[in-house]
Amino acid sequence: MNNVIQQVTKKIALRSTDLRNSYLTRIQRQAKQGKERASLTCGNLAHTVAACCTSQKSTILDFTRVNVGIISAYNDMLSAHQPYKTYPDQIKQVLQNSGHSAQVAGGVPAMCDGVTQGQTGMDLSMFSRDLIAQATAIGLSHNTFDAVLLLGICDKIAPGQIMGALSFGHLPAAFVPSGPMSTGISNDQKVKVRQQYAAGKADKKALQAMESSAYHSPGTCTFYGTANTNQLVFEAMGLMLPGSAFLPPDSQLRHALTDHIASHMVSIAHGSGDYRPIAQVMDERTLVNGLVALLASGGSTNHTIHMIAIARSAGLIMTWDDLDELSAVVPSLIRMYPNGPADINAFQAAGGVPTLLKQLAERGLLNMDAQPIYGTMQDYLKRPVLVDGKVTFVEASDSTDDKVIAAPQQVFSEHGGLKVVAGNLGRGVIKISAVAEQDRFIEAPAMVFESQHDVEKAYQAGHLNRDVSVVVRHNGPAANGMPELHKLMPILGNIMKAGFKVSLITDGRLSGASGKVPAAIHMTPEAQHNGPLSMIQDGDIICLDVNNGSLNIKADLSIRTPLHPDLSAEHSGAGRELFTLFRHAVSSAEDGATIFNQ
Repeated sequence: MNNVIQQVTKKIALRSTDLRNSYLTRIQRQAKQGKERASLTCGNLAHTVAACCTSQKSTILDFTRVNVGIISAYNDMLSAHQPYKTYPDQIKQVLQNSGHSAQVAGGVPAMCDGVTQGQTGMDLSMFSRDLIAQATAIGLSHNTFDAVLLLGICDKIAPGQIMGALSFGHLPAAFVPSGPMSTGISNDQKVKVRQQYAAGKADKKALQAMESSAYHSPGTCTFYGTANTNQLVFEAMGLMLPGSAFLPPDSQLRHALTDHIASHMVSIAHGSGDYRPIAQVMDERTLVNGLVALLASGGSTNHTIHMIAIARSAGLIMTWDDLDELSAVVPSLIRMYPNGPADINAFQAAGGVPTLLKQLAERGLLNMDAQPIYGTMQDYLKRPVLVDGKVTFVEASDSTDDKVIAAPQQVFSEHGGLKVVAGNLGRGVIKISAVAEQDRFIEAPAMVFESQHDVEKAYQAGHLNRDVSVVVRHNGPAANGMPELHKLMPILGNIMKAGFKVSLITDGRLSGASGKVPAAIHMTPEAQHNGPLSMIQDGDIICLDVNNGSLNIKADLSIRTPLHPDLSAEHSGAGRELFTLFRHAVSSAEDGATIFNQ
């Protein structure tokens, strides 16, 4: 096993000792209560089963039977979650057939970042993760469940669900994926039309036609953004069945795997002989496996925030420095848009997550002694197939398309897709998997903006046609909820295409759509907290050296006063006024951008 993987795993365990022990003590206290339904009063139980049919009532009131709680993120506006409409009935039927039961414990909010990009709703996106964690905990607080199935996929939803489930860490918990939509148009075509529209060379009708061809049916979006990163990373962490992340929503194997995970929860519930509570599954070994998969796949930068918050919910303390150390030894093995032309369906066809994990295991880059929710980590090097209608797992193959998943002994880059940058402007992260070597050093004068909309106006007025360090500040968690700044990518891409050097420095987010533009994001301390970004002025020379991980300004900031614009207009309307407490309590991006500061 690679020494750095071992060392980082041990360091996380060591620095987490007190917090982890406190968490496990709390969870063990819950576990000692045994079957929680047994402690409910007759009135409590009557309410629990009031809406059930007679047979389900008797099953739930029989404490020798397992009752699975379902936390669903279903809505029919969000394409990735629309397939979940029928899942509860399917899960209930499977469990009923074996003498057990399931109930929908609760629903959680499920917003679509694709709908809210550039809109006021995006200011609620990051905060929705912690709200989803709270909603998950409320659903499970009825204390009538022996295991949990999480129906959630997308950006903040799945991380929030696992954070909430970890508060009930004495229960086994697993994700049930629904899969990606079929491929529409090519990613190259998407980029081309978006850049043409940003440059005024394509009209809105052409843009709408392209976007509707790209996003066209139930299932996750097909590019490798935050939703699909959730699925890949959580499968690598053993939080769902092996090979289940990216099967199509309407496939026979997908349906069979949903049956399989429902039945499996009975076999790992308390008293089963193979009890696997989520608190036990989610340890430092599992966490590092997820980080390795994130880096090897060039996944979403959102996970530099989410994984810290998830870890903290399990009593573990990870840092950006852990990611940086791992990135030095974890190679890039995957090329998916925005890191390459292929989409998630091409990745699945090339072997998918099992083939990636097989490669990582062969290189000694996984904690193979981690305990997943199903079998052992060796089982996660297998893929599911149907044999006579039953799920069977067979050994994963090597890559069948070495343009998407690297062939054995080959890499797309010697280092992982994420890197920490630091200097007199603070600390941030940069996604380097799609940044060309010639674009990894930029020294250029700053142009300072307070929003992505102002950048758009400046571009349209022709003010950005030069070498430039674009600074977008007051977009951190405490300022306005840390919205994603997707409007910037076509604009900055066009500036690069025109032959100019350009970089982006921001305390905001870009998510999984960040690509060829060198972008130092999640900068901390954020401008709202008097971070160095609040003192940058137009014309200051900023030097971003990606390979050396440095970000510095050639100016003496100690003699300057932080500048803070009036953000009150961004704190009300579209529900934003309801999240004042979140803006005041939220931690930095480097600490997970969470209100749960244990």
